[in-house]
Formats: sequence, C-alpha cells, structure tokens
Amino acid sequence: MNAIVKISGKQFKVAKDTKLFVNRIDAKEGSKVSFDDVLLIDNGSKVIVGNPVVKDASVEAKVLKHLKDDKVIVFKKKRRKGYRVKNGHRQSLTEIIIEKVTEKTAKAKPAKKSEESKAPKAKKAAPKAKKAAPKAKSKK
Repeated sequence: MNAIVKISGKQFKVAKDTKLFVNRIDAKEGSKVSFDDVLLIDNGSKVIVGNPVVKDASVEAKVLKHLKDDKVIVFKKKRRKGYRVKNGHRQSLTEIIIEKVTEKTAKAKPAKKSEESKAPKAKKAAPKAKKAAPKAKSKK
C-alpha cells in the first residue's frame, strides 16, 4: 500500500519499510510518530484521493536518528566592487522508517432522507418583471 503524506510542509511518497530523511522532527530517537495529513492512498485495487486529506487515514513511523545534511556553500560576489561573502549551511534532518499505512475502510451509510425531503417541492413562481411604459414623444 502506497501513500502520499505531508510531513513538515513537504510531500513524500511512502510505503511500508521505506526510509526517509525529513526536516527535523521534535521527537526522541526510537520513538514513534504518526502523520495524519495523508493526501492519497493507493492499495493496489483502488486509489483514494483526499479533499484535501483522506479522513481516518494515518501513517505511523519510527524515528531512527537525528543528523545533519551535507554542507551547502552560499557564495555572493559583486564584480568590480571587492564584495565577496562565503557562508555555509547544514540542514538538520531526521531519519525515519515507515512502519504502517492505515486507512479505515468503513463505508459510510448515506444519510436517510426524511419524508419532508422526499415530497416533491412546490416550485415558487418567479416574480414577473415589470415592463417599462413607452415614453411619450414630444412634438416640436
């Protein structure tokens, strides 16, 4: 079963036993986290698309470790001005493994219509538009 999940502002395609590197999550290593923003579920035979999320669906994951990504160099220069700035940045990441993708397949029964709603509704007559009286022409 595959799913598309929104984790800390980004969308990821996940399945059982998938390892992901996501933006830092406030959870201890070894703890379990659950994500409720499931946008799509594909269980082979049918695809369920959320509006915007799938109700009663969740993805459970286990936090493996916290780490930092590779360094990204940010270099700024303005030619002929003697301006050069070099900065670096390492993004904080969390490695997680997906343990379970769940969806509740309980089919909701359609709401029973009361007898009032079954009766045909009387059509309201639309108000008649008043016709403008022709203006009298003045003779000169």
